[in-house]
Amino acid sequence: MDERREIVHTQDVTKVYTMGSEEVHALRGITCTIYSGEYISIMGPSGSGKSTFFNMVGGLDKPSAGEVYIDEVDIAQLGVYELAWLRCRKIGYIFQTFNLIMVMNAIENVSLPMIFAGLSADEARDKAAQLLGLVGLGDRLTHRPVEMSGGQQQRVAIARALANDPAIILADEPTGNLDLRTGREIIELLTAMKEERGVTIITATHDHKMLAASDRVIWVTDGQISRIQNREELDIRVGSIAGEEE
Repeated sequence: MDERREIVHTQDVTKVYTMGSEEVHALRGITCTIYSGEYISIMGPSGSGKSTFFNMVGGLDKPSAGEVYIDEVDIAQLGVYELAWLRCRKIGYIFQTFNLIMVMNAIENVSLPMIFAGLSADEARDKAAQLLGLVGLGDRLTHRPVEMSGGQQQRVAIARALANDPAIILADEPTGNLDLRTGREIIELLTAMKEERGVTIITATHDHKMLAASDRVIWVTDGQISRIQNREELDIRVGSIAGEEE
């Protein structure tokens, strides 16, 4: 891990949605710092603002007020094309529903972000094959999503997230549609990506299995950070799976 280098910083971030005549305050002044190479879990109940905060960090939404810095760049001030460039090259996304293109096979799904970033088709295919091998799918290169299990599809999504060598991977409920054992395998794979490639992992999750892998957990309640805990402060047993042990 880089020596406590800030990769994400939010300062007094608020988000207000207008719904008819009502104003919904999704975020109420969130300030936090995430360091390069950390594995962070953002946790909180539905409606807590967890997903809104996650979207701010990923540049998928802009704050009503406050600042969001990625590598010291205030992304709230970027234009549409600048923000698209940053998302393409700095951030990899993993979604609960995988978001794979169903008519494309694995290697085509992983190649696509690289082609958007300017690689040639041949370069993109070669790198996509390497990344699919890295996530254990070297024998599934030409399989389409309908020909793969949920866990295999999520591995394709992880390979795709790594396509442009991002500094940050944002994973939105990455184990939400998986069984317990496959979910643990995905968590272990994300942890390996952090340790071997130095990628910062930020997850928004309800899955308490994530706690054992997290360096820190950011708890969000009513649009505010209620507490931030280091791994050693959490009441967990590394390696246990809910439902298998008491």
